[in-house]
Amino acid sequence: MRIRLLGGLEVTSADGQPVRFTTRKSALLFAALVLAGRRGHSRERLCEGFWPGRGDAQSRNSLRQALADIRRWFPAAGNAAISIDGDQETVALTADPDEADVWLFERKLAEGGTADLGLAADLYRGDVLAGEAIPDGLDEWFSPYQVRYRQKAQQLVERLSLASPESGSAAEAACEGLAERLLASDSTAEPAHRALMRIHAARGHENAALRQFETCRALVKKHLGVEPEAQTQSLAASLQTRGGERQVASAHGTIQPVATPARPNDQPSVAVMPFDNLGGADDEYFADGVVEEITAALSRIRNFFVIARQSAFTYKGRFADVREVGRELGVNYVVEGTVRRGGDRLRISVQLVDADTRTQLWSERYEGATEDVFDFQDRIAAQVAGAIHPAIRGAEIELARRKPPTSLRAYDFVMRAYPNIWGRRKDTNDQAIELLKKAIAVDPAYGRAHALLAWCHASNAVFLWAEQPESELEKAIAAVEAAGSIGDDPTALTAAGAALSMGGDQERAAAFIEKALALDPNNAWAWARRGWIAIYRGEAARASEWFQRAMALSPMDPFAFAVRLGMGYALAKTGSLSQAVAIAREVIAAHPDIVTSYRYLAAWSAMSGDLETARWAAQKLMSAQPSFTIERFRSLPLFRNTPEWADQVVEGLKLAGLPER
Repeated sequence: MRIRLLGGLEVTSADGQPVRFTTRKSALLFAALVLAGRRGHSRERLCEGFWPGRGDAQSRNSLRQALADIRRWFPAAGNAAISIDGDQETVALTADPDEADVWLFERKLAEGGTADLGLAADLYRGDVLAGEAIPDGLDEWFSPYQVRYRQKAQQLVERLSLASPESGSAAEAACEGLAERLLASDSTAEPAHRALMRIHAARGHENAALRQFETCRALVKKHLGVEPEAQTQSLAASLQTRGGERQVASAHGTIQPVATPARPNDQPSVAVMPFDNLGGADDEYFADGVVEEITAALSRIRNFFVIARQSAFTYKGRFADVREVGRELGVNYVVEGTVRRGGDRLRISVQLVDADTRTQLWSERYEGATEDVFDFQDRIAAQVAGAIHPAIRGAEIELARRKPPTSLRAYDFVMRAYPNIWGRRKDTNDQAIELLKKAIAVDPAYGRAHALLAWCHASNAVFLWAEQPESELEKAIAAVEAAGSIGDDPTALTAAGAALSMGGDQERAAAFIEKALALDPNNAWAWARRGWIAIYRGEAARASEWFQRAMALSPMDPFAFAVRLGMGYALAKTGSLSQAVAIAREVIAAHPDIVTSYRYLAAWSAMSGDLETARWAAQKLMSAQPSFTIERFRSLPLFRNTPEWADQVVEGLKLAGLPER
């Protein structure tokens, strides 16, 4: 490659010598011909642009002299790699396609592989003719090219970072270098900030990613007087859920959370942290179950705002100061404890701490037979509630009690299944199904096990993990019916309602979810499912509020990707396709293993007219799920109440290039 325009003007002759044109106009004329490519420019336009006001004869003579200067370096010959061709009307530069960086840049963008994009990123060293002195008048000639290639570079850095190049690869280094060069010339270039955020996150440095967001926010506020774009804020929000990190370093050096949905200020707020297991490794799930039930009991007390177990458990296995927890989760109080199970004996120690002052407000130790665990859980919840809010007594705490399972062994199987039920991958979902079947074999009347099994079978169908989705939905409905009386268990009601909803019965599903929320107004999962039911009913405009409520109750939830996709779905159905696409992109950036995200991105991008992104997402989807067809997807009962929307989605998937059958 002998011609470089990106980042300055560098030209090398056939014998490898740096080209020094006689005049600045000759150099800029050469650059103009390179940018025009094989189509060239008319002599008349070149004369008017480079030598305005000189008259036709004089300007044409100046053009001939400049072309002679160029030909001196690139004389015409039969095998000349670079030459100037023309006739009486036009002038064009002819060269091999790899001789100019702008040509190679365009070609690599079109080829589109990760390695191709990495090479294109390396080629972009800066603006077209950066640093060159361009006379007045000619700046109008070159300015459109500078804007065009700068936009292409920003699109490239976004595209390459979303392609998730392997950590340490040349493509990742090229992406990072391009982002830094873009920011050096324009500190408010948000695609470059987002690319660096994704690169930091891919390396496991979520805090660095969120610091990059805060830097971006400060710069756009300072220079443009606005907040970051929705896509940038969406990426920052999604990174909070990844790896349990929610902090960003502010411009003033203090730690602040990225904005999350607000909660009522007059509600006492509490998080029950993972208890330390002081028994054997086999008791880990038992200890987690103790926390699950205490959280559930507190959650059902209406005057409280209780952070969901899924968010609290992002702290499992690492030390976290209660003040830090309070700040990150937005709570006033933190419950901590230990569990030791030995044989048929059980010991639970619990303390309630003021998150701001670190003051211990209450502590207690419980000892007894292992079978006493459910009584202990209710007593702990009641005493924590009474210590926080003495007015909460009697009837409300009694309302929070529920009938425990008849078998601790079945309960343990359910607790082992619980982390695997959240719709991330087929293999973990299958593991959950096997564990839930074992629980049911031990205790056939265990309603929660049946309800969670229904959810897992429905997930197999909706995520198209099963060859026969219809059969999985039939199993889901059968499991709901087998659950029997689950009217006092919000988790079971939510799981059953979710399964019914994915099976297309939105009315019955809504009844289950409303009952779950009546029992447990802090149930993040139930609020999220309420949002999905609204979407499936064709009431997308109402869904966002409920998704926001779910995010407030569980801001660090490993299942937050589904809530965010729900928010994207609601935006797409209400006409805000660009915002929906941004959310899908950020979910993919944070969780590239969530295959269903590519399905949404392919459809929404195509519907918004962005076929390049749609086809990229379609390729990713087919790589991860080769059996996907539009026909299988369209046959799901999710679209039963919204056939017109289904037709739009199907058309989008077709435009994305996905197979129909």
